[in-house]
Amino acid sequence: MIITTSDQIEGKTIINTIGLVKGSTIRARHLGKDIMAGLRGIVGGEISEYTKMMAEAREEAIQRMVEDAEKKEANAVVSMRFSTSMIMQNAAEVLAYGTGVVLE
Repeated sequence: MIITTSDQIEGKTIINTIGLVKGSTIRARHLGKDIMAGLRGIVGGEISEYTKMMAEAREEAIQRMVEDAEKKEANAVVSMRFSTSMIMQNAAEVLAYGTGVVLE
């Protein structure tokens, strides 16, 4: 599956536009990670526990978007984007979405 943030794929021709494809996941913070993040907040620096958690959430959202695209018989996704929103105090949704297309 080709995934791109651009509207076109160089060297490929879009022969059919399937439409919106998406995948999401909701992740909650972990108490142990919160303790480490709190300590990092005091001394400064990257909060690597959250960086890793959000990277995993993005990968899972992409995989679910690909599954949605395949169900709709797309073989590529163009104009792919991420959106993140807070669901409740300790949980956030990561949404991956784009336009499913069929390439020649």
